[in-house]
Amino acid sequence: MELEKIRSLSDEELAHQEKTTAEQLFRLRFQVSLGQNDGVKKLRQLRKEIAQIKTVARERELSIRGAAKDSASAAPALKGAR
Repeated sequence: MELEKIRSLSDEELAHQEKTTAEQLFRLRFQVSLGQNDGVKKLRQLRKEIAQIKTVARERELSIRGAAKDSASAAPALKGAR
């Protein structure tokens, strides 16, 4: 899933997508350990997708998106006050 699609999901959809992807990763790891599948590329892709989902969720929790512009414009004002 692309990053823009992940960002467009709601919080509930994001949590559901994370759970679904984690289940897929578990099943794939299980298959690889049994020798049924050699999906190294898919393992990497799923781990990356989970990381992206968790990053977007954390950004929303900290409200980083949109707040970065405000902190960037406030930074020069703080330097002048010192």
